Amino acid sequence: MGKPDLLIVGSVGLDTIHTPAEKVEHVLGGTAVFASCAASYLCNAGIVGVVGDDFSWDYEALLKDKRVDLTCLERAPGKTFFWEGAYADDMNERATLDTQLGVFADFSPKIPDSHRSVPFLFLGNIHPQLQLDVLNRMTDAPVIAADTMNFWMTDTLELLKQVVRRVDIMLVNDSEAKQFTGKTDVLTAADAILGMGPKMVIIKKGDHGAMLFAKKQIFVVPAVPLRTAKDPTGAGDTFAGGMMGYLAKMGKCDFTIMRQAIVMGTVMASFTVEDFSVNRLAKVDGAMIKQRVDLIRELTAFEDIRL
Repeated sequence: MGKPDLLIVGSVGLDTIHTPAEKVEHVLGGTAVFASCAASYLCNAGIVGVVGDDFSWDYEALLKDKRVDLTCLERAPGKTFFWEGAYADDMNERATLDTQLGVFADFSPKIPDSHRSVPFLFLGNIHPQLQLDVLNRMTDAPVIAADTMNFWMTDTLELLKQVVRRVDIMLVNDSEAKQFTGKTDVLTAADAILGMGPKMVIIKKGDHGAMLFAKKQIFVVPAVPLRTAKDPTGAGDTFAGGMMGYLAKMGKCDFTIMRQAIVMGTVMASFTVEDFSVNRLAKVDGAMIKQRVDLIRELTAFEDIRL
């Protein structure tokens, strides 16, 4: 397979999910899993993470079947990271019922020399100090994206600001963007984050799509309309994986390519929410992806308006 085009740093875990209609227990989850599965359709993706000795070999085989590079996936004595959550009726709100860090509590990313010059790097939603540790170990990553969450903005704000200064693309949701910057609307919040260092900012809006910001440039993409959504867990990570996978496929990151990339991220995320874990995402093909790309094109196109 050779060295990956894209390296993804994040959790590999087991999830128990409660929805209004169904409950599943100890299914495959984690940032690195969703992101790498999405990216695998577009480039050679690799994972940096850790699992315990309870991690099913079947799950590892699934990742290998998607041609995900597991060179940097460590097995350690102990329990795999575990998360349990419950969703409200409209699936837009969720409550965390249990989090067990397991071996992830002592995670120290191990990246061999062969993987330190990977051209595209995605730092998933993990402790900012771990994100900085990875950045300090990379010798050449021309395009770096990072995700974060409100918890790190409260407990590790200064470390997070160091990360933001060193990345090219920052991903946050709309409420996090406002919290991080102290602004009251997403436009000024995005401008404030751009002023900290990144070339581009993506504000995720869940089932309302995503917004891409660069200096004096904005692009908005709607979510794929779905009649059935089983589980939104991992949708944001899938979005990031699809986006970064497309950038790695194209080998560059200008605003035109980024517009295409967040469409791809949106499409890949739409598959994830249709089933639990990566059950749906792992079974798509090129024709299915193209069909949804074409759908977004139809949703956003219109004829000239005469005035």
